Amino acid sequence: MSLSNRILELTGIRYPVFQGGMAWVADAQLAAAVSNAGGLGIIAAANMPPELLDRELHRVRELTDRPFGLNIMLLSPTADDVIEIAAVHRVPVITTGAGKPGKVIERLKPLGAKIIPVVASVAHARRVEQQGADAVIAEGLESGGHIGEISTFALVPQVVDAVSIPVIAAGGIADGRGVAAAFALGAEGVQMGTRFVCVRECSAHQRYKEMILKAGDRSTVVTGRSTGHPVRCIKNKFSTKFEEMERNGASVEEIEAFGSGRLRAAVVDGDVEWGSVMAGQCAGMIDDIPSAAEVIRRIFAQAADVAENMGVVGSFFRSLCLEEGM
Repeated sequence: MSLSNRILELTGIRYPVFQGGMAWVADAQLAAAVSNAGGLGIIAAANMPPELLDRELHRVRELTDRPFGLNIMLLSPTADDVIEIAAVHRVPVITTGAGKPGKVIERLKPLGAKIIPVVASVAHARRVEQQGADAVIAEGLESGGHIGEISTFALVPQVVDAVSIPVIAAGGIADGRGVAAAFALGAEGVQMGTRFVCVRECSAHQRYKEMILKAGDRSTVVTGRSTGHPVRCIKNKFSTKFEEMERNGASVEEIEAFGSGRLRAAVVDGDVEWGSVMAGQCAGMIDDIPSAAEVIRRIFAQAADVAENMGVVGSFFRSLCLEEGM
């Protein structure tokens, strides 16, 4: 029997899993490792200087001959440069966040790129579909970094019902149970960020990874709601001070100045006390640092086991329906 999956058909990858486009974390090395393992590795452009991004895109093609992606943060001052560099390099898959993707679709889709925006609401999903997006990543508030206000469990099925293009689920997914649940909700793929921070090929500082390994179910907090740009990170001295400034009515300018450069401090320099340790609520599920390939093999083996076990649950549900003559 041949089973179809639109995300696999769209991107040419083997497993329907994307690695999140995490600023300062998602470089060519990590992207290539995920792509070589059969997923879609993604480089995060973020505010990367154009010459550095150009080098990273050359490097990823030296490390893999598999499909890969580039995440464009549309509110970045370098976004227009990133779009043009992506055009030159003919990047096969583009994911977008923090803005309207119209100019990305208009410039890069005619060149053959598949455009897959991250969305946090049904309205956003419908809008980008109308603009020509090839798929969407429905990201729930469980995710690390910048978040929306709807949980993955509630968001994904509503987006699936609202659009005809394939949906990728993100937020709170770190193992095969999450993958199986996402597919049960109607998604055709998943995106994982925090899980791929804790792999051997990720260049994030070891102390950053250790903060995730030590995290529990209530270790993350959300800061920045007063600025309109909420962010989920692991609680530390930085997040505590940030929350204090918000409670005391600090201006947006003061808060943004305080937060500037804190993610780099954590990821690159290993300052996990005064840096921003962005991570999702699934951090409490992560307790090891395997290879990217082992993560992918493990989660899909577990997802297969879960799906097979759900056959028994399905039979139970069917028996209830038959008892009622349904």
